[in-house]
Amino acid sequence: MAAENLIETLALETIEVNLFRGRAPSNQGPRIFGGLVIAQALLAAYRTVESRLCHSLHCYFIRPGDPSVPILYDVDRARDGKSFTTRRVTAIQHGAQIFNLAASFQDLENGIEHQDPMPGVPGLDDLPDDPRAGEWHRPIEIKAVEGDWGKPVVGAPDQNLWMRAVAPLGDDPALNQAVIAYASDMSFLSTAMRPHGLHWQTPGLQSASLDHAMWFHRPSSFNDWHLYAQHSPSASGARGMNFGAIYNQDGRLVASTAQEGLLRLRPKT
Repeated sequence: MAAENLIETLALETIEVNLFRGRAPSNQGPRIFGGLVIAQALLAAYRTVESRLCHSLHCYFIRPGDPSVPILYDVDRARDGKSFTTRRVTAIQHGAQIFNLAASFQDLENGIEHQDPMPGVPGLDDLPDDPRAGEWHRPIEIKAVEGDWGKPVVGAPDQNLWMRAVAPLGDDPALNQAVIAYASDMSFLSTAMRPHGLHWQTPGLQSASLDHAMWFHRPSSFNDWHLYAQHSPSASGARGMNFGAIYNQDGRLVASTAQEGLLRLRPKT
């Protein structure tokens, strides 16, 4: 069976002006994957924006998403300025907010440039294929630099993953941004788990994304491989903080990310 096609998964239905409906795959667990809601909310905002590209988004996860029912995306056209456009998107299920997003869009402009260099990590040919590539016919292909990213490890609070979309995305920069946003939530919180040997399935661990932020620096095709370099500078108060940088194979910094997540260890009974 072919890999899940993210173009189909992220597709939105127009319900009314500024109101859209999306769905989540029902076979991927009891909660909706956070990256899917980020991507669909960004695409809903794009439905109300002409010509400009998103340069930043900031969002909060408020309630777990229910994959058995549709998600409504209500877009508030906060501002249309001379150079920037601002949108706020509320995702709704069962009559309540499950997520909200604020995004800013800008006309393409030339300006000064600099960036951090891409970390020196092994190339793609030196890494094994993702052992979980067949799970759910995963739409994002991943090659991990530091071993098997899906298993618990004890190590430094750093993680480097090569990623790309499996199904063709085409040249639409908005869709490519949405898929990069989708992928940016994969594995992110686990970076803060590494120093403690924790994993999603660790007994007694309650984990969830609390917020997520992205800054898009340059357009890029996510059908090509990108390096997602992640670092967790702190964990405290039952929360883990994570920062990330996404580079294309030419070493160009495509996007930066930040996320704080819940990491609550319940006492064993």
